[in-house]
Amino acid sequence: MSVIAIQAEAAPYKTADPPPELVESFGDIRASALAGLAELRRVLGVLRTAGRDTAPQPGLADLDALLDSARGGGVSVAVTCSGNPVTLPEGVDLSAYRIVQEALSNAMRHAPGSHVRLHLAYRPDSLALEVRNDAAPPASSAVLVLVASGARAAGGGHGLVGMRERAAMLGGGLDAGPTADGGFRVTAVLPVSPPEEEAP
Repeated sequence: MSVIAIQAEAAPYKTADPPPELVESFGDIRASALAGLAELRRVLGVLRTAGRDTAPQPGLADLDALLDSARGGGVSVAVTCSGNPVTLPEGVDLSAYRIVQEALSNAMRHAPGSHVRLHLAYRPDSLALEVRNDAAPPASSAVLVLVASGARAAGGGHGLVGMRERAAMLGGGLDAGPTADGGFRVTAVLPVSPPEEEAP
């Protein structure tokens, strides 16, 4: 990459009075080579660390700390679970954690003092998560319902857009809106297996 950048920089000067278009083209080649070199250095830097400087990604195993943080942020959280807990694929585990994290963050921000209910339902081929809060005293509220399953639902984490992107990335979707009781509801589908691996 370095050689390409050097040759592209020198090439126009091998000809007397090179046309401006030629100089510009070689300038673009040099810039692309330097950008590629910088990216390559960044990737090699990550590989060299071998994970020493990076913390492991969170998952639902880290839920207790997340819930404690939410409780410290002014919301009460009750948790229920059904089904047989299974080990989730890393992407699903991380996405479920991040979506719950965003929902709890929204509840703390927009519905302080509200009551939040989290339900985890482990199914043979899916995980359903529901995080729901009632209306905050005295005004706003937020609710999250997540359904992670092999079936697809309407809709798909920086805010709602980020949550939708996380769900869509896994072949699922996400839908969000207020509830009749003054809360807010988000329903997401996060397939446990990639779509191409699902049974027809």
